Amino acid sequence: MKSRQHVLATLCVLTLGSLTACGSGSGFDDDSSAKSDGKLTVLIGSSGDAETAAVKSALADWSKSSGTDATLSVAADLNQELSQGFAANQPPDVFYVSTDALAGYAANGSLYPYGDQLANADDFYPNLRDAFTVDGKFYCAPKDFSTLALVINQKLWRAGGLTDADIPTTWDELESVAAKLTRGDVVGLSFSPEYARVGAFFPQAGGAMTNDDGTEATVDSPENAEALDFVKGMLDDGVAAYSSDLGAGWGGEAFGKQLAAMTIEGNWISGAMTNDYPDVDYTVAELPAGPAGKGTLAFTNCWGIAADSGDKEDAIKLVEALTAPDAQLTFAQAFGVIPSVQSAAETWKSDNPAYAPFINGAEYAQNPPSQQGASDVISDFNAQLETLKSADSDTILSSVQKELQAVLDSDK
Repeated sequence: MKSRQHVLATLCVLTLGSLTACGSGSGFDDDSSAKSDGKLTVLIGSSGDAETAAVKSALADWSKSSGTDATLSVAADLNQELSQGFAANQPPDVFYVSTDALAGYAANGSLYPYGDQLANADDFYPNLRDAFTVDGKFYCAPKDFSTLALVINQKLWRAGGLTDADIPTTWDELESVAAKLTRGDVVGLSFSPEYARVGAFFPQAGGAMTNDDGTEATVDSPENAEALDFVKGMLDDGVAAYSSDLGAGWGGEAFGKQLAAMTIEGNWISGAMTNDYPDVDYTVAELPAGPAGKGTLAFTNCWGIAADSGDKEDAIKLVEALTAPDAQLTFAQAFGVIPSVQSAAETWKSDNPAYAPFINGAEYAQNPPSQQGASDVISDFNAQLETLKSADSDTILSSVQKELQAVLDSDK
């Protein structure tokens, strides 16, 4: 795959390595086996009742206006159910696709690359388009996205003698306020021990996991080493701590339980705070800039269309409706996501002023690597990051560099 930043099950092997050999074989242009039945089937993996209800309502509205039935199924295990559908040559017409699944589906011909056919193709944030582009083909429309930002406990902030003027905008300021907020059983900053959090410091230092076209690993770089050393320094000094070291499952839990005065999390934290920690007053700020400027990570899914679908034209029309500004703003209100189209940004900010830092990050967010096999590399990276306090940054980066380059080389 040559983009920046599930497995297709078969009766033989449920591994990423079997994707090419066990694909549907229909290709992207051969529609001879596809037969239209005038109906669309949609499969999603839902975050909860609110998301399910919102998507079901959107499908009902579209079916009523278009005259084409669109039925929703909610997967208990999206990857498994998609795999079964592809293996039986009966996939859903439209379905959620994550960035780490895209490469495998694209490689075996399961996905129809329709992105550039959308009337709103140019409205998506460029980095979100990049996340779903393989070998120059824009495969599928980003359905929404999230970024990482700095979440601050207002009570603990004021108790530390800090004001709005002290909200950190640089690494030095972040380290300084983290130190001031570290008192007793409370640590200044906490986040999960994983690339999906620690990796946000890489672009702030000018680093990345790969080069721009995703063909060369750039993990073992001076910029990434500077970023990792900065994180390690805060951990060593005790002004930052992994959520796991605080007895919490993730940064949001450590923050909600007020074990940490700040955390680095995505906009999904809003639901957890409302449901589990409603008494915690907090504010959100963009992540502080590093030596190279601002940086964060972007996380997204897309609306995939099956290459074997006999109703591609209707499926594209449905996706256009689901990704229209009004529809995305409705989804945002229903279950907290950020619209993937730029034309909805100002309205979303107006409706959610407290969360504006998340959507501001879209302008400079970096995509995690999504090449086939990259997820295994990231898993190993996460395991090594857990030992960062007692490890050497250069050793970790060198190890991950070799693993990721091997994945990229096999993808050429």
